[in-house]
Amino acid sequence: MIIKHLKEHFFKELTKEEHLEKIKEGALPYNRLMSYYKCAIMEVETKFKVLNEQFSLKYDENPIETIKSRLKSPDSIMKKMKKKGIPMNTDAIEEHITDIAGIRIICSFEEDIYKMAKLLLQQDDVTLIEQKDYIASPKESGYRSLHLIVEVPIFLEDEKRPMKVEVQFRTIAMDFWASLEHKLRYKKDINPELMEQLAKDLTECAEQSADLDHRMEAIRKRIKKKK
Repeated sequence: MIIKHLKEHFFKELTKEEHLEKIKEGALPYNRLMSYYKCAIMEVETKFKVLNEQFSLKYDENPIETIKSRLKSPDSIMKKMKKKGIPMNTDAIEEHITDIAGIRIICSFEEDIYKMAKLLLQQDDVTLIEQKDYIASPKESGYRSLHLIVEVPIFLEDEKRPMKVEVQFRTIAMDFWASLEHKLRYKKDINPELMEQLAKDLTECAEQSADLDHRMEAIRKRIKKKK
């Protein structure tokens, strides 16, 4: 229904016949824009896969454990558009919503996060748009992650087009905590008193998770000194 709603807005000036023809041709602006974001995700994914392979060959280690990607759902896009008061067109979506294409890089250690982020930003076709460091300054909930909004070019048949991608960096512990926190916090049948207690417990778990990351990092440094 959301995609149908988007289509109705994007083609509200077309006749029914013209609208159907556009759908048949696969030329809907929304679908085309989403395909561009998919291409941008592939571009950034490839960059990290190359970096991980290089580290494997040069240093016999893989700083990246997992690479996850997602395209923001039509429902989430609609909610964000309404919240921000964004006009119902693809130009406005592309200009004002920066996290439609998302990639999550799960690293072994906190140090690897900053290393991978630095190497990404050193590439001459990557432009940093925004950075939020929730590792250095965690959210009140305890959430920790490094967020980058970057712009990368995608190469189409007849043009080079810059596209924005949100890159989130987490350690395994950060990702584990964030995934469980999301599942628990958004349960609809939890009373306010229990929710308040859960928030405190989750924050405490986040602190323990951060302590684990720091202890594992210290162990790795001790091992490297012995080599």
